[in-house]
Amino acid sequence: MAANRGPRAARDGRELRLWKVGWALIAIFAAAILAAGSVFYSLIALLDFQEIDTTAKLDAKTLFDLVKLSFGVVAGAGALVALVVAYRRQRVDEAGAHREATRLHTERFSQAVDKLGSDSPAVRLGGVHALAGLADDAPNNSLRQTCIDVLCAYLQLPFTPDPGDDPSDQEEHHRYLALRKVRHTILHLISDHYQRPRGTRRSWQGCDLDLNGVTIDCHLSFIGVMFSSGMVSFEGATFSGGVVHFGEATFSGGYVSFQGATFSGGSVYFEDAVFSGTNVRFDRAAFSGSYVNFGGATFSGGTVYFGGATFSGGRVDFHGPTGGARFSAGIVHFDGPTGGARFSGAAVDFSHASGPAPEWLLSTVGMPIPPIVHFPSTWLSSVS
Repeated sequence: MAANRGPRAARDGRELRLWKVGWALIAIFAAAILAAGSVFYSLIALLDFQEIDTTAKLDAKTLFDLVKLSFGVVAGAGALVALVVAYRRQRVDEAGAHREATRLHTERFSQAVDKLGSDSPAVRLGGVHALAGLADDAPNNSLRQTCIDVLCAYLQLPFTPDPGDDPSDQEEHHRYLALRKVRHTILHLISDHYQRPRGTRRSWQGCDLDLNGVTIDCHLSFIGVMFSSGMVSFEGATFSGGVVHFGEATFSGGYVSFQGATFSGGSVYFEDAVFSGTNVRFDRAAFSGSYVNFGGATFSGGTVYFGGATFSGGRVDFHGPTGGARFSAGIVHFDGPTGGARFSGAAVDFSHASGPAPEWLLSTVGMPIPPIVHFPSTWLSSVS
């Protein structure tokens, strides 16, 4: 995460760099003289002027014109000086405004973080919304990223499991539900901001998102999101309930990882997603109880890794209402340094997929093919 910060922070720091007044005036006068000379000689060329009549006498009209020209030059020089001074004043004012905005942001940030550490779930919830608002209003991307990092870090904190409905633990049960509300609010805010088109206000697309080890047990939507830069990590995350949609999302750049994630409950949809130009990792993921759907997904570029993944429960479909997954280009690995994918209990259905079989998939499944794994007839004929 931190490796991507250097260039961004340098761009967003807005360090005030101004030339000294003397050098600025020299540069402006030199540019003015060059421009005037260019115009003068261009007019001479256009008018096909041959030579100056040196026998002509200086009359009163000509003298008056020369005086006006002299005053015009002096006025022009004064205007250039005023322009330089105004430019410097504007730059200093902008830098001052930016410093003030940064100072106010830092004060609000400290207050919001203090609220996240409160014992009261309601106060924590206020801190969550305050940090999300700060990320929206941040004067630069570096400060926005810091707010997002704090929200992600809160989700990564360990929490006490639900004690259940035991009457003797009702207070702890209610506290668990209140703190779960805080976690779910953060996840919903992340989802909402990532669905906003990149470049628009309140969009977090392009920012790093570190959800390593986070438990996702609520309904989330990343439908139509463009993952084209930055790093989005669900490594080691647990999808244990609810519904998470990545439908029609485009994975075209940056780095997206579900490495080591556990799909143990609920449903996760990648229907009609496009994997076209980045590394998306599902290696060592455990599909043990969720319904995961890649129906209509297009694998047309980049690399998608399933090496070392375990399909031991639940169901994984590569077909859906819009048709089967399409393997047209790019690389889809079912083998890797940690070993091949293991198909031991989950129902995995490729039967409506089109295009060539993913690399090492058939050899990883082995022969005879388990009855819970289904392939298109064209793939089977290639190994018969």
